[in-house]
Amino acid sequence: MDAVTDLHQIIHSRRSIRRYAATSVPREVVERLLTAAVWSPSAHNRQPWRFAVLTEASTKERLARAMGDKLRADRLTDGDLPAVVEQDAARSYARITEAPVAVLACLTLAEMDSYADERRARAEYLMAVQSVAMALQNLLLAAHAAGLGACWMCAPLFCPAVVREALALPMDWEAQALITLGYPASAGKPAQRQPLGNVTLWL
Repeated sequence: MDAVTDLHQIIHSRRSIRRYAATSVPREVVERLLTAAVWSPSAHNRQPWRFAVLTEASTKERLARAMGDKLRADRLTDGDLPAVVEQDAARSYARITEAPVAVLACLTLAEMDSYADERRARAEYLMAVQSVAMALQNLLLAAHAAGLGACWMCAPLFCPAVVREALALPMDWEAQALITLGYPASAGKPAQRQPLGNVTLWL
């Protein structure tokens, strides 16, 4: 199998894995994944990604509790049923705390260009968001290639200030996603994608 075929096989076979074996992931393996992440392209090559690697149980629990409290407050304010809210909070807590490793991906605008007008400032911000997302795609594919399972959790987007406070992050770090990592306890669900014809225009 040549390198191109191997890459396509990795892309097509990757799945979101939410349950992990109780096996620790060596630090050097995580560092290899992060190295793959930072070799992604970025806007202006400013590399606006920042990563907090959570391996200690107490740290993961602190983050999960803080995020769960915010989820409960928001959802109950919306009028959602308390039992449903509690189920969602408990599921989120389990996903975070039961993962051997969780990588919090953040963006910083410290090195990005600054504009006085809202239109260009918004575009610059989105460029940083896209840069972090590309880094995480590299990380997910590298994790799968290494025999690890991973799952992209977007929940930090709903409570970036809570995440920053819970982990005592620098003020310019804005949480974007939490990637849980571990050796898979299951194969994940079968994947489905829309046909290219549904999502593509040839002009």
